Amino acid sequence: MIDPGRPVRTRRYQSWGRYPQVNHTTIRSILWQNEIPDLAAFKQPILPVGYGRSYGDSCLNEGGVLLDATPLRRFLDFDEKQGLLRCEAGVMLADILDVIVPRGWFLPVSPGTKFVSVGGAIANDIHGKNHHKAGTFGCHVTRFELLRSNGERLICAPDENADLFRATIGGLGLTGLITWAEFRLRAIPGPFIAREQIRFSSIDEFFDISASSDRDYEYTVAWVDCLASGKHLGRGLFMRGNHDRLRPLPGKPIKPRPRLNVPFDLPPFVLNTLTIKAFNSLLYHAQWRKRSGKVVHYDPFFYPLDSIQNWNRMYGRQGFLQYQCVVPYHDNHHAIKEILQQIGQSGEGSFLAVLKTFGNIQSPGMLSFPRPGVTLALDFAFRGESTLRLLERLDRIVRDVCGAVYPAKDARMSAESFQAYFPQWRDFARYIDPRFSSSFWRRVTAKDCTQDTSR
Repeated sequence: MIDPGRPVRTRRYQSWGRYPQVNHTTIRSILWQNEIPDLAAFKQPILPVGYGRSYGDSCLNEGGVLLDATPLRRFLDFDEKQGLLRCEAGVMLADILDVIVPRGWFLPVSPGTKFVSVGGAIANDIHGKNHHKAGTFGCHVTRFELLRSNGERLICAPDENADLFRATIGGLGLTGLITWAEFRLRAIPGPFIAREQIRFSSIDEFFDISASSDRDYEYTVAWVDCLASGKHLGRGLFMRGNHDRLRPLPGKPIKPRPRLNVPFDLPPFVLNTLTIKAFNSLLYHAQWRKRSGKVVHYDPFFYPLDSIQNWNRMYGRQGFLQYQCVVPYHDNHHAIKEILQQIGQSGEGSFLAVLKTFGNIQSPGMLSFPRPGVTLALDFAFRGESTLRLLERLDRIVRDVCGAVYPAKDARMSAESFQAYFPQWRDFARYIDPRFSSSFWRRVTAKDCTQDTSR
């Protein structure tokens, strides 16, 4: 190993939501697997980081060391018969798609952006539109190498260092540095998706469509108008799709879409209740027919926001908070309705609101977020205390029904909430590397609320 040496800073390190703003004492780029600095030599806590697409502070380490793993961007092996890919942890999902789709393969699970690393996909145990069919990304990981701060390089798999395997999947980068990983891909007939879009008028209709769609469609998700109320509460557009079998693999690469750009932070008045309500109404009524079908390329189907560079600037200089929760089905959908009502009454709506049902496929990860139920994800422009108070009210609703909030997208949940959502956190903590930490982990474990008997 080499000594930590002088910090290397090649980009600005912040979360995608740009809240909170923190300072790191040292940033080291990991260029080669065999030239990793002596982690024991750092005095401050350490955290690996990828491309910064986590929304909250799980990718931040205030006053500590960041290990930038993005230069570890090499493919190591591909078994095309089994669809088994091994690559370094900094490889971007976009890199993988460029290589495998022309060969008739696809990611087993994909989030809403392809600009994330393989290491980040494991650390956050990402999920996508096909959770009801495929579970989380961790369900498809076969093994990886984990570098601990004592210099040990451990191969982790379901049958080798199994506890560290489970802790690292969804472990928020706290168990050590993933240097490479191996996972299974999904065979596809081509790069196109046969998509159907259905307009629904209420949250109850959403659940009816979702129940029937999950049986026959691999990918399901909905956009929801979070400011609609009354009998139209939870109205929106339901999207479902399967890989299209009628169009073969193209003979030449498809040209990528031109990317738009948000060149500067928009002023705060651009996103307000009136503009969001007008946008939501326009989007809902833009499809005048009940159903609309079309065959589309996979890129706009899975990654619509990737076509807009720096789209996080739309929320202004103060940034934004994303809130993603999951609540169980057993309360006749009361919790999700109450959450939507709270958002509508607050005046802090979101035009990026996504609704999806999770299936029963259990992840191998100890701290994995998905569980059977319905998940809602929304973006809120940060307006200070009013936004924080709204999200705390939503937290209480989620806690009361034994749901959870996604750590990878959180920047403000209390220690009490986190420990209620993830009661296994103390078991997980036994596998944290003693020199690794993050702003998120210190925030949600500063107090052991499970031992608080005063309430």
